[in-house]
Amino acid sequence: METMLKIGGVAVSAALCAVMVRGTAKPFAVALSLLTAGVILALVLGAAGDVVAMAEDLQNMAGLSPAVVAPVLKVVGISILTHMASQVCKDAGEGGIAAATETAGTVLSLCTALPLLRAVLDTVEALL
Repeated sequence: METMLKIGGVAVSAALCAVMVRGTAKPFAVALSLLTAGVILALVLGAAGDVVAMAEDLQNMAGLSPAVVAPVLKVVGISILTHMASQVCKDAGEGGIAAATETAGTVLSLCTALPLLRAVLDTVEALL
């Protein structure tokens, strides 16, 4: 809760500053957006560590292979970064770059998930 209050304060303050600056100096507004995204990511890193630790605990309790859990965590990370990068590009008025970023994120997510698909197919094959 405390972290979200900090994030909300940073986000609203930065958004207000960006709105005021955007009319006169759009490049500064974009830079402010990038800086704010970095600060917010830094604030969230502690929680991300907790998620990874919980995933490892679940992996150990369920007896899952790291080949199953790691791709899921990587795809989530790729999705978050893709979304943030795409939104910054859209804010900068670069819809084409945003679309390319989203496509790249999708392709990289699929590539990252291939080991998971292989593990599922191996499991099915072993059951047959």
